Amino acid sequence: MEILWVLMALLMIGFVLVPFMRRRRGMIEQVPPGHPDAADPANYGFVRQEELDIRMPGPDQDLLDVLDLVQRTQDHRAASQLLAGTEMEGEQRWQRVQAFAGAAALELQQRPGGVSEAPGGQWLRVWRTEQPKDAGGAAVQAEFLVQQAWRTATPGTDEFRIIMEEARSACGEAALLAPGDPIPYIIELSVARGLAYPRAEFEQVWLKILDRAPAHMGAHLAALHYWCEKWHGSRELAYDFAEAAAARAPQGSLLAAMPLFAVFEHLPEVNLVSGFYQSEVVTKAVHGALFAVHAARPDDPMLAHVRHLLVLFLVRGERWAEAMDQLVHVDGHVGALPWTLSADPAAEFAVFRAIAVAGYEANGGSPATLPN
Repeated sequence: MEILWVLMALLMIGFVLVPFMRRRRGMIEQVPPGHPDAADPANYGFVRQEELDIRMPGPDQDLLDVLDLVQRTQDHRAASQLLAGTEMEGEQRWQRVQAFAGAAALELQQRPGGVSEAPGGQWLRVWRTEQPKDAGGAAVQAEFLVQQAWRTATPGTDEFRIIMEEARSACGEAALLAPGDPIPYIIELSVARGLAYPRAEFEQVWLKILDRAPAHMGAHLAALHYWCEKWHGSRELAYDFAEAAAARAPQGSLLAAMPLFAVFEHLPEVNLVSGFYQSEVVTKAVHGALFAVHAARPDDPMLAHVRHLLVLFLVRGERWAEAMDQLVHVDGHVGALPWTLSADPAAEFAVFRAIAVAGYEANGGSPATLPN
């Protein structure tokens, strides 16, 4: 695959040209044209670092309100009602399932329970007990188990395999409760990655998703992880998958941004020269993502995901005005790649934002010229 060979060549050039390389996947520091401290992001109306919301990539006030109610009262009914009223095939329902599962997993991690204390996330267990035929609750339970496996167990261990097998069974149960719902199969993509499904078995799951929601961006991102080399696939297969998705993307679909996610998944774990981010391969992927962003519906739930990743590549490529344009749209929420790979997503985002502001001002920009 041409894109693979070009990336490999750029990687070798980086090893030769860069004497000091710091290994850190995704989060690569640069020396900006002006020190970040020389420019104040607050002048642009950006949210203070301590006020950045790390839970979601973009706003979903209904979800936030329900999450607050459920966690405060430990009553699952509002969550059940919200999912029941959310379009089955859409991206938003998938994000909401992930959010509820993540909230329950985090509660359990913070309060594992004991002799005199109930474990956190009790509302999810009650939900499944009181409404065993609720498809939304079944999907949340399946995703909860997947997140538990990745959070608490080491891939390849018996503990990890046992939790993933339980998640696999939960996916099957959720699928039976809602035959037209793609979400149980999207969740199973993570199970396929964890249990290293053979390719034929993975493709059976993938075909069920395509039958139900062929342009589902979240499903494509989950499938991309399977094809990546670190998850039993290969770089070439990952790029083939991403480029095929972009090629068949319908008008206004964010699938055109898939190659950028594939490049991100295989970024070298070294601090390469900035020219790497201005290379033909990266530039082509960035342009595809920018095209997707401009053509997408403003209310597309996946739009913020693409914008956040663009911030990373545009800052590294020293495309300051374009980076600022994306920041204007996503500032305030940082629950997305690449920031969530950091132990402190808000701090990581704030660093890149400060670099973007510094670069923008060093090249003549100001709050008065900020892109709308």
